Amino acid sequence: QVQLVESGGGLVQAGGSLRLSCAASGSINSINVMGWYRQAPGKQRELVADITSSGSANYADSVKGRFTISRDNAKNTVYLQMNSLKPEDTAVYYCNADLIPRYYQDRRNYWGQGTQVTVSS
Repeated sequence: QVQLVESGGGLVQAGGSLRLSCAASGSINSINVMGWYRQAPGKQRELVADITSSGSANYADSVKGRFTISRDNAKNTVYLQMNSLKPEDTAVYYCNADLIPRYYQDRRNYWGQGTQVTVSS
């Protein structure tokens, strides 16, 4: 059983910072891509940033220069440092992992339960 557990969400004023963490646990063979998505009320879930096992990162245009994704492969953990937060960053943030569970050969996709980020103006 693979689980993704997020932490670090909360309420912050515009211009502030938050750091999200997501740890993957369970029977895991290897993790390819880990990433963060977000979903605001009435909107579709969108990619915020993702990162490969070798450290290659990809960002949505709306967060470039403000957010930084990083990863600790030894801990199966991905982080999202969010700076200069704006009210439009308010959303539920979901962790995502593309991985191969132990005893399997095919890659599977997993989601965390989500963590709320609220940015007040």
